[in-house]
Amino acid sequence: MTTATTILAEAEATTPRPGWRARRAADNDDTRKTNWWATALIAVCSLTVLVPLYLAVAVALKTPEQLAAGNGFEWPNPIRWENFADAWARTAFPQALLNTALITVGAVVFTLLTSSVVAYALARNSHRPFFKGVFFYFLAALFIPFPIIMLPLVKQTSLLGLDNQVGMIVLYTIFGISLNVFIYSAYIRSIPIELEEAARVDGASTWRVFWQIVFPLLTPMNATVGILTCVWAWNDFIMPLVVLTDPGARTIPLAQYVFQGQYNTDYTTAFASYLMAMAPLLIVYIFSQRWVISGVTRGSIK
Repeated sequence: MTTATTILAEAEATTPRPGWRARRAADNDDTRKTNWWATALIAVCSLTVLVPLYLAVAVALKTPEQLAAGNGFEWPNPIRWENFADAWARTAFPQALLNTALITVGAVVFTLLTSSVVAYALARNSHRPFFKGVFFYFLAALFIPFPIIMLPLVKQTSLLGLDNQVGMIVLYTIFGISLNVFIYSAYIRSIPIELEEAARVDGASTWRVFWQIVFPLLTPMNATVGILTCVWAWNDFIMPLVVLTDPGARTIPLAQYVFQGQYNTDYTTAFASYLMAMAPLLIVYIFSQRWVISGVTRGSIK
């Protein structure tokens, strides 16, 4: 009798009470917790990024006289499409685009190959003092401003013959490794170690485990690091300015410097060249932004 009573009491305790499922569903319903005023404010603030974009397009389609006569926000009438042709010719845009694309693609490829390997070694050996010290060494490099090492860098690249596109690829790979290792490591630690152990039981080496097991799982992080490196290398001005010595190797940001005179600036043609330089990168980012956002989110949560 006592046993039966105990079983009955446990059954009653585990039986959902009336309205229990409804209350649980209500607790899990996040839509009723939405702050629509804050959402609307964020949406309006996010639309403010369209203001400088509109200004760039409006200025790029104006004549110098139209720009001087207004405040810059008026839509031009008539539209001057010749600004884009002038920017194409004055910047030698095809050559500058080729140089920038070569450096950017090379930097992205080598960054993904090197940073992922280094981050894997540090993440899987973080319990060892040496690897932990190397990890903090890379983090410390994030706090070193580039102007401090700019002059020694120019001297070293000149002595080593790296004042060209190859040198730029090497420099972007090296200078980006600190942040990239930090991004990769957080995500690699979330990958179950049992996957690697199962592969080692089957006779796979550490090198094979990384490339066939771990690296395919790093797709979100690879996309994030790749896009960040692409944006950095494509838009960078100061490093190509101090490193590149051949005028024929100049990138798009360097080629656009031709519009800056000592006493005046050709704003209309300059803004046309800015839009031309922005278009390829904008197209890449539109198709890849979900990878960037999801990659950063996964790395921060896991």
